[in-house]
Amino acid sequence: MFRFIYVRLLFVISCMVFLISCHSKKQSIVEIGQVDFMKISQHYNNASKVPKRINISENIRVGTYFEFMDSLVRKYDTLMPYTLSEHLLVRHNPWIMDTLANTDYYRMIARDSFVYNQRQMIVLPKGSHLIIPDSLSACTILENFANTEIDINIPEFKLRIYQDSILLYTFPVRVGQHRERYLKFGDRITDLRTKIGKGSIVKHVKYPDFYNPVNGAQFYVTKRDDGKTTMMPQIPWIETEINNIRNGQMIHPTTNPKTLGKAYSNGCIGIGEADAWTIYYHTPLGTKITLRYDLEVYDEGVVLSILRDVYGLSN
Repeated sequence: MFRFIYVRLLFVISCMVFLISCHSKKQSIVEIGQVDFMKISQHYNNASKVPKRINISENIRVGTYFEFMDSLVRKYDTLMPYTLSEHLLVRHNPWIMDTLANTDYYRMIARDSFVYNQRQMIVLPKGSHLIIPDSLSACTILENFANTEIDINIPEFKLRIYQDSILLYTFPVRVGQHRERYLKFGDRITDLRTKIGKGSIVKHVKYPDFYNPVNGAQFYVTKRDDGKTTMMPQIPWIETEINNIRNGQMIHPTTNPKTLGKAYSNGCIGIGEADAWTIYYHTPLGTKITLRYDLEVYDEGVVLSILRDVYGLSN
């Protein structure tokens, strides 16, 4: 009897700590998760049903990965005192990001392994397992999400991920070309330069279709930098809203990393395949993003370099 009361008291205290810490800051993230007393009550009643880990009983390939992850979220969300999400689950199991990153075509080629269809690659092998975050671990991840920002400096061709103003990652990118061009999708002449401003992540496209924006033709294969042809990989695209406008400016992987560090795209921000997975799992919906055009690169207040004015904005 005393043990039951003691266990229940510890649970109530942990829930109170979780609520206080998670709500100490206003969170702008849309899908990250919320906590309410009803879910806490349900969690207490279902505590015995919540496993500490999820065992993978069969090989999960890239092509069915999102479907599988969504099924886990649906199954275990109602048992948790917070809103479980794919992003939260993966960030608590960071080995998944590493495994997904290693499906990068060029990483595989470096290992003398040619991959024609990335969707057939195994990312969650049979016999592996995922750890479900407890309340305090989940709260930490949610706070990290809320304090994460994406910064892109266009003439520097760099995307940076900051958490609490601490630099976590720096990735090379390609940006929009400095010219106007007719695009079938808009049915008009379009300024291809990447738009500058502030905004947020508003959509994830987990199953992207691929169309030539110039003529609208759909395609399924791509020619790689080494001249070989493969299927287009299944890697999420990230949609931005800049200055309260959704202009179709996406953050998405390119199958031709030789174009990184150049003004090459039709306005989108191109990134490497491996980098795309890391960026995706650091950008739940609502994540803040800044696209700037700074020609001077600073470090501790000292100008390190002056960049080329790729868009001629300094004239």
